[in-house]
Amino acid sequence: MADRRTRLDQPAAPRRGPRLRIDAEAFGQWTEKIARFLGTGRFLLMQTLIIVVWVVGNAIPGLPHPDEYPFLFLTLALSLQASYAAPLILLAQNRQDDRDRVNLEADREEAREAKADLDYLAREIAAIRMSLGEVATRDFLRAELARAEAAREHRDTEAPAES
Repeated sequence: MADRRTRLDQPAAPRRGPRLRIDAEAFGQWTEKIARFLGTGRFLLMQTLIIVVWVVGNAIPGLPHPDEYPFLFLTLALSLQASYAAPLILLAQNRQDDRDRVNLEADREEAREAKADLDYLAREIAAIRMSLGEVATRDFLRAELARAEAAREHRDTEAPAES
């Protein structure tokens, strides 16, 4: 018979027999639906009505009482519901935290890109301003034309006086 020692230098042989495979995404969506339902007014109203009917039905004299005064079965049912609801709600919260984390990272990346774009535009505007310092502006041209016009008018007024 072959030696069945575990060898670390070889991959493990696949296990035989049925394996339970659960789609994590589908299970997560299912837990979110349940958690969303547990947080609704409809659920609270339904649960309140069931409890009131249960207590009243087990307290009316003359009727059979499957769960008498300390209401042990009702307590067990509510404890079981709470023991399943809490982890499902936590799973749903963890999935929401993961989505929030992904959205936050996307927002940060978008903010980084926007800042880089703004920095680029600021540098371009500064370069344009520096280039414009060497180019004649509209105001400069108007002032030069006004000075030339004044000089021409001054020359024209002096020329007839000399003749």
